[in-house]
Amino acid sequence: MIGLYWLFSYIIGNFMTAFFVGKIYGVNLQEERSKNLGARNAGSVLGKAAFLGTFLGDAMKGVLVVGLGRLWHLEEWVIVSGAAWVIAGHLFPVWLKFKGGKGVATFIGVGLALSPCLFLWMIVGTAAALVLTRSLTLGMVGGFIVYVGAIIQAGELELYAFLIIAIMCMLMRHMSNIRESWKRGK
Repeated sequence: MIGLYWLFSYIIGNFMTAFFVGKIYGVNLQEERSKNLGARNAGSVLGKAAFLGTFLGDAMKGVLVVGLGRLWHLEEWVIVSGAAWVIAGHLFPVWLKFKGGKGVATFIGVGLALSPCLFLWMIVGTAAALVLTRSLTLGMVGGFIVYVGAIIQAGELELYAFLIIAIMCMLMRHMSNIRESWKRGK
């Protein structure tokens, strides 16, 4: 059952909302601007409605995986690992030759569904870093740092280990944006 849940989580992550939103508009987002299949690129190419639709679709993947894990009464470590798998599916969808999105919206859905109280630290860290850096990308990095710190403070490091690995993969996908934002800030 655990292996099937994780496989299901990865497959759900493979549903790239931006790909289908782009199809509706007759646009291949993999060929536009950042070439990324995420809400930010969908929004900058197609507008606010495309951003919102993509964001909600990607976030709901995370909510769905966590919700089903709880509905099926799986152990929390299995659910948190499933959350990491849905993010991995979004980052590395097999049907798109492992070239997916950057995972932020899916992570937001996962974080809110797993523990809204813990996710609050992500929001606080992002807001504080955003005020200091005036960069949403660097704000997000600050949010992840505070979020992981809150996990450690809560004594949940072992439980959230696979999700932290997924966060590191997300940060790797954002590395060019992080470098660019860092250079602009200096």
